[in-house]
Amino acid sequence: MGKHEKLLLKILSGSSDRNIGFDDLCSFLERMGFREYTRSSHHMFRKEGVEEKINLQREGNNAKPYQVKQVRNVIQKYGLGGLSDV
Repeated sequence: MGKHEKLLLKILSGSSDRNIGFDDLCSFLERMGFREYTRSSHHMFRKEGVEEKINLQREGNNAKPYQVKQVRNVIQKYGLGGLSDV
């Protein structure tokens, strides 16, 4: 199992939202086909067919826990968690 598959499982489990690395989450979203736009400290991600905008900010080296939850909800809502997407 690769790095991105492990991160997907960690996100979907919801048990360690405080321990998801910011850079890891950004590269994970890009690998899933999201495009990144940066404005100041805000990193916004969009993907065709996904209505929600994902807006991430750093909290130290990690992503903010509530934003990891938002990513999890988008993955689940749109069925983006398949290993073929990672």
